[in-house]
Amino acid sequence: MNPLTAQHLRIVSPMFTVEHLPDAALPEDDWIVLVRAPEGLTVVREARPADSGEQWIGLYGDVTAHGLDVPGMLSAIIKPLAEAAIPVFVASTFHADLVLLPELKKQQAITVLEEAGHHVEGGDGGAGEPFRSPH
Repeated sequence: MNPLTAQHLRIVSPMFTVEHLPDAALPEDDWIVLVRAPEGLTVVREARPADSGEQWIGLYGDVTAHGLDVPGMLSAIIKPLAEAAIPVFVASTFHADLVLLPELKKQQAITVLEEAGHHVEGGDGGAGEPFRSPH
């Protein structure tokens, strides 16, 4: 791996859900990521105890934040995950990327990312730090 694209990722809390709202109605105020497309809204929010769908963990690269002009940062994360057949959902911020992956793939993803040259903080089973960008 190119040392310029090796990243320090941290596992953030809470757990997340990813939902599709086909009618494009605005969700409640508890969303974290909201993306409008012609087919409706995609909403990422904190998982609730009553949620029965798949829950996702979040990896955030704010420790190795980068400008928009730095190529290869996101692909350096998702390429090894794709090669290991780990699905992702990505929301990019101005400084870093929030990469969501299924909770059931957490340990496999940590191993894959560390073997690819990344450092994953909070991979010890802890809940992780709350998701907030320091910028």
